[in-house]
Amino acid sequence: MSLDVRGPAVAGTVSPPVPARRQSPGPAEAVVVIVPSALTVALGLWGIRRQNTMWGDEAVTYQLAHRDLSQIWLTAQHVDLVHALYYAVMHEIFGLFGGGLLPLRLPSVLAMSVAASGVGLLGLRLAGPRAGLLAGLVFALLPQVQKYAQEGRSYAMVCALVTWATYALVVSVRHRARWRWAVYGSTMLPACLLHEFAVLALVAHGVTLVVSRVPRPVLKAWSATAAGVVAGLLPLAVCSAGQSGQVSWVGGPVRLPGVLVVAVLGVACARAPLGVRGPVRLSVLAVPILVLPTLLLLIASLVKPVFVDRYVLYSSIGGALLLGAWMDYVHRLRRSSRNAWIAVVAVLAALVQPSMSLRTPQSRSNDVTAIGAAVREEGHPGDGLLYLPGQYRSLTAADPEDTRFLTDLALAQDPVSSNTLAGVELPARDIAARMLEFGRIVVVRATGAHSSANPQEAAKTSTLRRHFRAYGTTRVNGARVTVYVRDHDASPQAGPGPSSPGASGSAMR
Repeated sequence: MSLDVRGPAVAGTVSPPVPARRQSPGPAEAVVVIVPSALTVALGLWGIRRQNTMWGDEAVTYQLAHRDLSQIWLTAQHVDLVHALYYAVMHEIFGLFGGGLLPLRLPSVLAMSVAASGVGLLGLRLAGPRAGLLAGLVFALLPQVQKYAQEGRSYAMVCALVTWATYALVVSVRHRARWRWAVYGSTMLPACLLHEFAVLALVAHGVTLVVSRVPRPVLKAWSATAAGVVAGLLPLAVCSAGQSGQVSWVGGPVRLPGVLVVAVLGVACARAPLGVRGPVRLSVLAVPILVLPTLLLLIASLVKPVFVDRYVLYSSIGGALLLGAWMDYVHRLRRSSRNAWIAVVAVLAALVQPSMSLRTPQSRSNDVTAIGAAVREEGHPGDGLLYLPGQYRSLTAADPEDTRFLTDLALAQDPVSSNTLAGVELPARDIAARMLEFGRIVVVRATGAHSSANPQEAAKTSTLRRHFRAYGTTRVNGARVTVYVRDHDASPQAGPGPSSPGASGSAMR
């Protein structure tokens, strides 16, 4: 049912007419900006250290952002080119505020608070002050928003840029000044350079304009701006295509039930009486950005698995707008307000447990702090150290002290000097020979990692199987740390070689 009916037909509508949006919101605009932003900051600061732990992707950020800009660029030629801009930004932040957990994660907290204020302003412009405030608060409370507000990765920054690019789009449709389209393009392009899949938001914006039947000059202006964004992204996309092996760990589309729920929500809201009359309706803006990026990524995964929900985190913008507008709509109906409040309290109560669990080390797929601590505890000075596979050497990169007294048996050139993430390993024959010089080897196995078929990995596993026996294993989040001893050694305390009879230390658990 449409809200743009006129004359006597208005009296026959089920819902009351939506009041016209004020042109100068004044205090209302300040509220929808400040309150969601403040809530996002508060939630972001709550438990931001996660018990002083770090997970693997953050460890990569931490490691690379501490390198020189020239080293970051050289490393990007081999790996992680898609994140090179983010590492450069974090390098400058570390240079200003030092390297630590707070400088690593605070930029994401602040970026997500900027996104929350943008969602509030979008809701205000498209559905009124109350809907804007509710949309901003919903956005701040979403579990996925809370999660990535506390991660030292680019997703919060991308979400903030896409949010404000969407706001610039809505403003540009009404006010057709060229400089507004320049603002839109200059906001979308950095979002895409921070993460290539932000370009899918561009597709959602185009669908919104087509469905809204905006005037042809507006559509031409958007098309020219979008073409400029794509042209700016194209060199990065072409060069990074050669590093597609980095997403080989993605096993295929996941969390399909959640995706289906999102799709059903989008379809149900597509023709809902939400928002005020204008060039762009709230549902016509929110549904495409909620559904299309996820749908397109799923379709692409039929060719090559690339679907990870955080890659399209910005689709939360659409969900928050729809939920905020729905709550405003129900409030205007003034039916069962008591039940509505009960429902709100119930939802908030249901969010408590997920919000608390997101702030524990177990909420991430691995915990490099715990892995490094296990290596330090179970290894003895002079022991050998192996990674299976070698590409997961970053699992102990959080604190160099954890492996300081161990010898990395496969390493030929360290990650920094080789401008790589995991360093360069020795030939297979040399790795096997070095392993036989040691009486004890600490082996770090990444949980869920696929066995590599390269000769180096085969040499590691075959030498362990033939000449060593497992003495004990410590399981931590994301890895298994196993101590191997030579078969001819009488005691697991045996040292690194024939000339080293042993090393003191606690026995394995």
